[in-house]
Amino acid sequence: MSSTCYLTQPDFPPELAERLQQQYGLHATESPQGWYLCWTGEALVLRNTELNKQGDILVDFASGAATHRRKYGGGKSEAIAKAVGLTKKPGLTVVDATAGLGRDALVLASLGAKVTLVERQPAVAALLADGLRRAALDPELAHWLPERMQLVFAPSQQALTQLPSPDVVYLDPMFPAREKSALVKKEMQAFHQVVGTDDDADALFPLAWQLASKRVVVKRPGYAEFLAGQKPSMQIEGKNNRFDVYVKAALD
Repeated sequence: MSSTCYLTQPDFPPELAERLQQQYGLHATESPQGWYLCWTGEALVLRNTELNKQGDILVDFASGAATHRRKYGGGKSEAIAKAVGLTKKPGLTVVDATAGLGRDALVLASLGAKVTLVERQPAVAALLADGLRRAALDPELAHWLPERMQLVFAPSQQALTQLPSPDVVYLDPMFPAREKSALVKKEMQAFHQVVGTDDDADALFPLAWQLASKRVVVKRPGYAEFLAGQKPSMQIEGKNNRFDVYVKAALD
């Protein structure tokens, strides 16, 4: 289960607060407890009243880290690009059914894929929407990103039964961290608290398989079992995880 998230009422322009409440069902309060969304004047950020050392969490597709990965992360030689099939066919359509903060979706879109981001957690969906809004104003991103990244706020199971069939369905369900270590960044620890665990992850596989026309790709920690117990057609190893690839049809 994910945690409840609030809007800090005094921080938001009234029209923005109203839109976020209507679109994402978020609650406004003057005294938030735990996780809450805050408007900085330029961006929507996620904070916690009890974690003073936790930096702001936001979706910034133009950040230094995002730009560095996009330009120098390996491009089509990245494991995720190979798994999805962008080395063989640029311009694939992809449904990222567990979008999170959109980082993998950005990599795929930067390599030419048209990605539909599906996110069910209201606060995270709001962060994604704000990130897409700001990206559309950025000189380096505005000419391609809005055309290649679209957000759908819905439960994954619902989206996988209603969206048009893409070439690829990409799944990266939240998986419990095996241990708390320096490798698990503070931001991701916080994100786990907000989103919770995807207890219904196994149920996504048959829906993804039915929807995808070419393949399903599942991102997993190296120690994790196969999603829904399904053995993949092939595996591609990344630096800190693996990609299980389920081939349904050849990439034309």
